[in-house]
Amino acid sequence: MNIALIIAGGSGNRMGQDIPKQFIHIDGAPIVIHTMMCFQRHPDIQQIAIVCLKGWETVLQSYANQFNITKLKHIFPGGDSGMESIHNGIYGLLEAGCDGEDLVLIHDAVRPLLSQDIISGNIATCKAYGYAVTGIKCREAILESEDGFSTSTSIPRDRLIRTQTPQTFRLKNIISAHEEAKEKGITNSVASCTLCAELGNRVMHLVPGSEKNIKVTTVEDLEILKALMHTSKENWLK
Repeated sequence: MNIALIIAGGSGNRMGQDIPKQFIHIDGAPIVIHTMMCFQRHPDIQQIAIVCLKGWETVLQSYANQFNITKLKHIFPGGDSGMESIHNGIYGLLEAGCDGEDLVLIHDAVRPLLSQDIISGNIATCKAYGYAVTGIKCREAILESEDGFSTSTSIPRDRLIRTQTPQTFRLKNIISAHEEAKEKGITNSVASCTLCAELGNRVMHLVPGSEKNIKVTTVEDLEILKALMHTSKENWLK
């Protein structure tokens, strides 16, 4: 079984709005609903699970009912960090009876323009290699700064990857990673891919991402999201 585990446990403080960013409405629906629809539409996703900000579970379920998200089967409580929220989600799936061989596509709730091709690529890559991470090769020149105001050091970009989500694992493997992290005292890795990198001995295979697979973090990102939702590729472009 292929399960989308959507992480919607954050409060969105950086957005500076009165409601969590995943519940901000764009084009008549909350961002999290647009994200859920990406998985609702994909024929190879059997279930959707959400890790939800505490206190918003009823709101989320009501929106899912309103927009006919029939694949939503589980809502788990969010944690105090992204890593804790993922922990709650994967162990929630285990307790709900999901199999260790099931594929879990861990995805940010605020990446609502996820393509069907990226979902398919994650499933195929994880089935073939065990680990799949969506990413984009870095195009920008990269400088390193210790104080955020000055720099004299550049970092070669040729080997740099900007990661996105989904990041896909067999349920047993991502649970094993969290168990090992607990033993080693790793409690706040920023993403599942960085956790696996910190633990070592896990080769992650890359799935091509997209600049459209934007993560909404700031008000500026909202403006970019709105623009992307209302544009389409010109017919003359190859």
